[in-house]
Amino acid sequence: MQGRVLVVDDEKALLLALKGLLSKEGYHVETARSGEEAFRHIETGSFHVVVTDLSMDGMSGMQLLERARAFDPDLAIVMITAHGNEKLAVQAMKLGAADYVPKPFDNDELRVVVRRVMETALLRRDHRRLLEQMSGAYGFEQLVGASPAMRRLFETVDKVAGADVTVLIRGESGTGKELVANALHWRSPRRTKPLIKMNCAALSRELVESELFGHEKGAFTGAIARREGKFEAADGGTLFLDEVGDMPLETQAKLLRAIQEKEFERVGGNERITVDVRLVAATNQDLEGAVRAGRFREDLYYRLRVVELVIPPLADRREDIPLLVDHFLKDAAQRFKRPVKPLTGEALRACVGFEWKGNVRQLRSAVEQALLLAPGPEIDVADLFPPSAPASASGMPSTNGPGRAAGPRTFREAKERMVEEFERDFILQALRRHGGNISKAAEEAGMYRQNFQQKMRELGITADDATKA
Repeated sequence: MQGRVLVVDDEKALLLALKGLLSKEGYHVETARSGEEAFRHIETGSFHVVVTDLSMDGMSGMQLLERARAFDPDLAIVMITAHGNEKLAVQAMKLGAADYVPKPFDNDELRVVVRRVMETALLRRDHRRLLEQMSGAYGFEQLVGASPAMRRLFETVDKVAGADVTVLIRGESGTGKELVANALHWRSPRRTKPLIKMNCAALSRELVESELFGHEKGAFTGAIARREGKFEAADGGTLFLDEVGDMPLETQAKLLRAIQEKEFERVGGNERITVDVRLVAATNQDLEGAVRAGRFREDLYYRLRVVELVIPPLADRREDIPLLVDHFLKDAAQRFKRPVKPLTGEALRACVGFEWKGNVRQLRSAVEQALLLAPGPEIDVADLFPPSAPASASGMPSTNGPGRAAGPRTFREAKERMVEEFERDFILQALRRHGGNISKAAEEAGMYRQNFQQKMRELGITADDATKA
């Protein structure tokens, strides 16, 4: 993890040991042997975290804390306290210290504390930077479209953004559900507070609950320090739960309670934590079918679906494709520092007629690749749909009509297609043997659950496919 750390201690041996320990974690680490020297570093440098001893000659750690926080309120301070100084540590926390570690400390414990504090500090600075750039960056400007379906979507987002209600965003993969969540947050009164995102499909069953609600030290193997969850991080702002249909049933029950009562306990804890969070969820799954199959709680379904926003697939708004192509070309040219290359008339017609199964995401990828690789001043059909690309990725149109994949024309293309067919059959058979249970199928396949799910998404496979003949 990148980040800048300043370590402060008047004991040279401990200072060097701390620098070596934290440098191995990937941080850029600087040192100071007194509070006065540390503050000079803070005035001239840009640090995310300061790790300082509490008791030092001259300026104490407590005095450094007060001066550093007054100079930079975003600076996170971790105090190292001697045995018996717990009261001073509590006082330091009241003055704004992010955490403290008592001596003698365990190296792993210190690493975890600094990692957690660094994550929060980086998140806070990213949020501040985003606020400075929010003039349009996360409004409707990123949701391109003039079709009737998109105009209706914009109107609905405008109506519900300011209302503190739970929103469920529905749409196929690649349609832009996260962009709609961004617009809901940045157009709401909560825009000055955090927008925290969590992909429920990217985490193992065991980690989802801890990621959502946090955990206490010792709650499970590896929990060597208390950790704040996404709900706490989003307090006052918006929590976006993507792929909510993949959430385990036991976690669904706790999420329902958190929505209803606006409070929860960390994993392994008894303290009730109250938060004020606006919840936005998204899914590309058939939640109604999941409710009937017992995979998704009906009461949670209705709690999430107070307002439902449906994003149309690209196939239902082909008139938006020229606008999207123009937007992606200009955006990519600016990011890659390349001149804008227009599409030929034939290439634009091919785009409009093509079946973009990956929706806006696939179109954007094709346009960006063509801008970078097209040899001429214009982008032609062959630049958008190179024959060397796998059929599943490029979906190259053939003479049979838009959307139909041509037969393999090279050894490489034939090999890639055979590999894809093998992968599809392997994944489906593993799912069928376990009745659609992704965790068990991934375990049998010797894959991490999130990697298994990523492969499913690449191949267009859902858990429901395992029950089909």
